[in-house]
Amino acid sequence: MNKTAMEELTRQLLVEIGENPGREGLRNTPERVAESWAFLTRGYHQDVQEVVQSAIFEVEANHMVIVKDIEIYSLCEHHLLPFFGRCHIGYIPKGKVFGVSKLARLADIFARRLQLQERLTNQIARVMMDALAPEGVGVVIEARHLCMMMRGVEKQNSCMVTSAMLGSFHDSIATRNEFLQLIGHEARGV
Repeated sequence: MNKTAMEELTRQLLVEIGENPGREGLRNTPERVAESWAFLTRGYHQDVQEVVQSAIFEVEANHMVIVKDIEIYSLCEHHLLPFFGRCHIGYIPKGKVFGVSKLARLADIFARRLQLQERLTNQIARVMMDALAPEGVGVVIEARHLCMMMRGVEKQNSCMVTSAMLGSFHDSIATRNEFLQLIGHEARGV
């Protein structure tokens, strides 16, 4: 990212909304905004395969593994406003597992890009499935979107839930229900 260009764009934005970028409270804002955007979009500069390959361990395990309540923060690609919430990842290994902290890093790499929650959920599940070849993978994300809370319909208490179920999590109602119950989401119907 060109920090100087981002700073100039921020100055121009301040002028366009009717502000004076030279006033005391805004003098350093362009620099702060450029640094903030570099941090918030750092996922574009992280190598998913490098994180994944350094975290796979061979283990004789065939039981469900779940990491729940992984905090995620992302930016809606439609309005460039934040959305944030919790990600739950579960899988049934077939001889290979991920280091537990790498699941959170995987979620963060994809979240730290301009995103749609639906895509984010699928990206995490697909990388898990491709890297480990487990029996199945389930990913559920619950998030609040400021683009829906602060503007537009202004629904402050809304929460979007997305899921990606692959392999046995898709094919087996029992496996899917076990996962949903363990993360605190009761399955409804068949």
